[in-house]
Amino acid sequence: MTEQTIFANAKLILNDEIIHGSLCVTGGSITEINSGASVPSGALDMQGDYIAPGLIELHTDNLERHLSPRPKVDWPYHAAILAHDRELAGTGITTVFDAIRVGSIVSGGSRRYGKYARQMTDQILSMRDRGLLRISHHIHLRAEICSETLIAELDEFSPQDRVGIVSMMDHTPGQRQFSDLSKFETYVRGKHGMSDVEFIEHVAFLHGLQERLGSDHEAATVKASKRLGATLASHDDTTQEQVDTSHGYGVSVAEFPTTIEAAQACHANGIATIMGAPNLIRGGSHSGNVAASELAKLDLLDIISSDYVPAGLLMAAVQLGDLWGDLPRGIRTVTSQPAQSVGLQDRGALQVGMRGDVIRFASFDGLPVLQETWCAGQRVF
Repeated sequence: MTEQTIFANAKLILNDEIIHGSLCVTGGSITEINSGASVPSGALDMQGDYIAPGLIELHTDNLERHLSPRPKVDWPYHAAILAHDRELAGTGITTVFDAIRVGSIVSGGSRRYGKYARQMTDQILSMRDRGLLRISHHIHLRAEICSETLIAELDEFSPQDRVGIVSMMDHTPGQRQFSDLSKFETYVRGKHGMSDVEFIEHVAFLHGLQERLGSDHEAATVKASKRLGATLASHDDTTQEQVDTSHGYGVSVAEFPTTIEAAQACHANGIATIMGAPNLIRGGSHSGNVAASELAKLDLLDIISSDYVPAGLLMAAVQLGDLWGDLPRGIRTVTSQPAQSVGLQDRGALQVGMRGDVIRFASFDGLPVLQETWCAGQRVF
């Protein structure tokens, strides 16, 4: 018998409105939406809580946090993936694009880091195929332009891997995210305990890498995204010129533009903008860049990513709803809009025929409190 679940007596957050009603999920898909406060026999009484589509996360560094829970401490891949998966389910995320770095530094003195993308992708895909993961996992390759091995690592991937996103990341200090070099120094020295001399040498090394390999790595990343059939994203665009370059490459999503100028240029070029939930919730960027709330007020913010705090995704969506006076619009930044930006047509909205990815949350003093998460009709939290 096909499994059926009815969520009744709920505030249903539809694409453009909120209605009091019920939603039916049958066999993993939404099959019926009705208005009214009645609770039919066998239905689950949501007691007036909100029902929204499952959240869609396009860029999160959370898996890396589980891989290295403390500096210089490595955790087994399969254990890290399981912990990451369960944590996301517990924050209402039902679809995630796991951001995995490609491009390593093998001769950088105290700041070496090795390759792991191919092995990690194999582990995620294997666990996904074996039904060990509670939510829907996809692959996002973070191409580090300022690295030594990017081209070789990209060549290890094929269309069979079904990579969803390839993003171009240039973390060379003194530009983009770290235009303010003092912010880069605070971040790197705090994380790695570098001395004054080590930091100066590290910056010089990175500048040399970018100068020597940057152009070739950008070209290889664009080529790889086309070969893999993946959405191409830019990262930390700062100027009109950088956005124009991104547009020329075929970028359709801009992760974390750092200035109003860049965000305006993105919209002028039809590029969707992503900003981080921590930026919005904390009231500003930890790198000293543009505040997400500024872009929201200027209607230049399209999508929210939890970035490094999974629990922030739902909080940020509700906060945007308050800012705009439109909760459905806020929820769209973490559901339908990220889905559309990467070509996922089967999820992201409470509509008949869509996947039964559903979350239930209550509101306490303006704070959303997740109660349940359902993925393809199965309760996962």
